[in-house]
Amino acid sequence: MMGEDKAELGGLLEILPPVEFCCIYGSKLHPNNKDETSMTDYIIGVADPQQWHSENLKLNKDHYASWLIHLGGARMITDIANDIGVGVHFNPFVSCNNKMVKYGVVRMHDLIQDILGWERFYLSGRLQKPVNILVDNLDIKNVNTVNLKAATSAALLLLPSKFTEEDLYAKICSLSYMGDLRMLFAEDKNKVKKIVQGQFHLFEKMYKPLLEEYEAKNLLRFSSAGDKQVNIVQDCGLSAASTLVSSLPSSIRSEMAMKLGDKRILDNSGRVRQQVVIGSKEQAAECMKRLVRRKVMFSSTRQAVAGLLTAGAVHGVRYVANKMHKAWKSWV
Repeated sequence: MMGEDKAELGGLLEILPPVEFCCIYGSKLHPNNKDETSMTDYIIGVADPQQWHSENLKLNKDHYASWLIHLGGARMITDIANDIGVGVHFNPFVSCNNKMVKYGVVRMHDLIQDILGWERFYLSGRLQKPVNILVDNLDIKNVNTVNLKAATSAALLLLPSKFTEEDLYAKICSLSYMGDLRMLFAEDKNKVKKIVQGQFHLFEKMYKPLLEEYEAKNLLRFSSAGDKQVNIVQDCGLSAASTLVSSLPSSIRSEMAMKLGDKRILDNSGRVRQQVVIGSKEQAAECMKRLVRRKVMFSSTRQAVAGLLTAGAVHGVRYVANKMHKAWKSWV
């Protein structure tokens, strides 16, 4: 990966307090990324963020904005993350082994809740894309299969009857950007396309087992095109759409049920469960799309405000300027 081995990528962990989970995400996973100025992005999961930040302040005070240290320390850092943001505190522009890194710290409980339930649809969206896991004490990779299945189902609801494998990964990738206000002015408009084309084989490795499962259930059919592209045909009937909806997280299904109606059914294990009543695949897709967009808009806005507060004035302006520069280049 990028000519860097796991030991080099894990260099950040050597200077931080112990963590339960750590992964790298973002543009650094692009095999052709030659931009030495871009930051390596880490997600770090810990049992108790306030305690962890308290320890990290003793070890790496320079990672934090000075006003945070003087006014409130670890307590204020976690309060801003939880009350203003979506439970994640980011330290950007940290120098490590002559490279710039950005790491976000989250409570493990909150990370798992977002993965399983899309409660905030923030880190769960990042984990629907390829990541390089460095530490995984609680088997988050396995827990995340629920998230990948939900993302696949959501993308299939939004796609037509015929599409390509690349179209599917692009739709999955776009879920976490729907409603993100940064896409209007501070993100590369070609971001999704670049992510999928640059990491296609990583997406394939992540999602192939799920696609084979859906094929076995006769929800999908595959055929190869001459250009090595895989074409996919999906069943767009009501029964197939209901199956896709049933794989969405409970928070999404509950909100869909409030808008579209629901009924109680017995599942294969004899338990009573809620089933959303849908009139068509298109109706279900539109309802789900509105709900996901609202979650993303709410979370991305909250996190952006929290990020500007905690990064400090210089780092905050620098981060936004970098993002807007990339966005400007993509538009011109």
